[in-house]
Amino acid sequence: MSAAAEARLKALDAVADAQPASAALADDLFAVADAVAGQPALRRALTDPSTPDEARQGLAEALLSSRVGAPAVAVVGQAARARWNSAASFVAALERQGVRALLRVAQDEGRLDQLEDELFKVERAVDAHPELRSALADRQAPIEGRQQLLSDLIAGKVLAPVEQLARRAVVARKRTFDLTVDSYLTAAAELRERAVATVTVARPLTAEQEHRMLAALTAQIGRPLTLRVVVDPHVLGGVRVVVGDEVIEGTVSGRLHDARRKLA
Repeated sequence: MSAAAEARLKALDAVADAQPASAALADDLFAVADAVAGQPALRRALTDPSTPDEARQGLAEALLSSRVGAPAVAVVGQAARARWNSAASFVAALERQGVRALLRVAQDEGRLDQLEDELFKVERAVDAHPELRSALADRQAPIEGRQQLLSDLIAGKVLAPVEQLARRAVVARKRTFDLTVDSYLTAAAELRERAVATVTVARPLTAEQEHRMLAALTAQIGRPLTLRVVVDPHVLGGVRVVVGDEVIEGTVSGRLHDARRKLA
C-alpha cells in the first residue's frame, strides 16, 4: 500500500473513531458499501475525480441523510471527499469502517480477544474443509445462500459479531474468504496497536509453549504482538513465523525447499 493510500485510510479511521461505536453504524456502513458496489452510476458519482471534493461529499450526505444514521453519513461523506485510486478502493474503505465499528464495540465490551479467537477459528475451520471453502467461494451461487450456509454452521456457537463478520467475509472483498478474514484480524490488532504473528507448526502448542513463543517474538520484533497458531503437518517440524512482510523460516520443509532451490 502506498503512503498516500495509507494516509487516506488513517484519515477515514479518525473520522470513524470520532463516532460512537455501535452495531447500527456497522450495519449502515455495510449497507452503503453494498449499495455503492452494486450501482455503477452511484459509484462513479461518489468517486469521480473530476468532481470537486466538496461536491462529492455533499452528494453523499444528501443521498444518505434520510437513509442511514448521522455517524454513517459523516464517515461516508469523508470517504467521498477523499480521492481513491479506484471505485473498488472506495468500497473497500467503507467496508473497513463497518468492520472496525464492530471491532470497536467488542473492544468497548471487553470481548475483542474472544472475537479475534473465534473468528480465527472459523477461518481455520473453513480452510480445513475444501468442499466448504469451494462452496463459499462459488460466485455462481447467490451470495445470500453462501452466507446462510456459513451461518447454519456457526450460529449460536460464536459471538454474534463473529457470525456477522464471517458472513461479510463470504463477499470476499480481499479476493478470498481467508484473506478477507485475515484483514479483519489485522484491523483488530491495529486497534490495540499490535502486529499479527502467524506461527505455523507441525503439532499444536501447549499454553506454556505459546506463552514462551509470544514472549520471544515480542522481544525479537520489538513491539506488542497478537499470536495466531496454524497447525500444518506438512511443515515437517520446526516453526514458520510471518509478521507482516517478514518471514522467519525454521521448518524442515522450508529448509529442504531452500536447499532444492539453491541446487536447481
